[in-house]
Amino acid sequence: MSPTPRTHLERYAWLSIAAALATITMKTGAWWVTGSVGLLADAAESIVNLVAAVAALVALRVAARAADDNHHFGHSKAEYFSAAIEGAMIFVAASFIIWQSIGRLLDPQPVERAGVGLAISVVASVVNGAVAWVLLRAGRRHRSITLRADGQHLLTDVWTSVGVVVGVLLVVLTGLDWLDPVVALLVGANIIWTGWRLVSESGRGLMDEALDPQVNARIADALARHRTDEVDIHGLRTRGAGHLSFADMHVLVPGAWSVRRAHDTVEEIEHALAEEFDDLTVTIHIEPREDPRAYDDFGDYEVPIQTLPHDPEEPA
Repeated sequence: MSPTPRTHLERYAWLSIAAALATITMKTGAWWVTGSVGLLADAAESIVNLVAAVAALVALRVAARAADDNHHFGHSKAEYFSAAIEGAMIFVAASFIIWQSIGRLLDPQPVERAGVGLAISVVASVVNGAVAWVLLRAGRRHRSITLRADGQHLLTDVWTSVGVVVGVLLVVLTGLDWLDPVVALLVGANIIWTGWRLVSESGRGLMDEALDPQVNARIADALARHRTDEVDIHGLRTRGAGHLSFADMHVLVPGAWSVRRAHDTVEEIEHALAEEFDDLTVTIHIEPREDPRAYDDFGDYEVPIQTLPHDPEEPA
């Protein structure tokens, strides 16, 4: 099945860029009027959001390109690079936040004009929360790790802002200036955890991790419906590459069948899978089921197709 056009996804990246520019302006203003290191940390993460959103835009443009002479399987893996970059940028932001927090913890400073700063921060959080919801929803619908990563990053920014607001309020209510950098340190630790998750997911995708077990089970069930007394299927393997999915398998047919009959059988299987699964590329290898060598390629890595196995020594 041919890949779904992806160029329309760029509008979500532009939305993220616009949100980053708006929140950078607001959060920098909040830090400037209060002097809060927590709000400074919040503004720093928004700068990272802008860099990440630009990287997402580039990745989505590259991933939308069709296959060419040098990339026979398309460019969908470009999205993993974007998510990895975003995860790395999160680490940079967290390092800056922690560094600033330790300095302020050693030399606590009072927070000034807290009400104005908190109001600005809340408005910025609402903007980020709304954009994060849109990106996460679009990422799940279009199976885009880039949009999901960007949405998760913005959602992390929202929780960062919530933590900062709580910290500043505690400082105002208790008069304990050291609470401001402590909250910022906790925010930095949470950001590091989010960055690690993004980098890990990107690494699994670049290593051709198999599809989700539930998707594998659905593919196996679909294939099982095509098994008959004459047709057997084994060796199912899957992998994901951004929004694209790939599956290959072996179809065993009687050796006396003509090439056309075997080909027609394979075409039926491929058509059925294409109807049920979007953006799934299927590769099928035909084997004579009477030949014991057709069963030598079983491996523990394959997705099992839960039907009764055939005896390789028993002719069809």
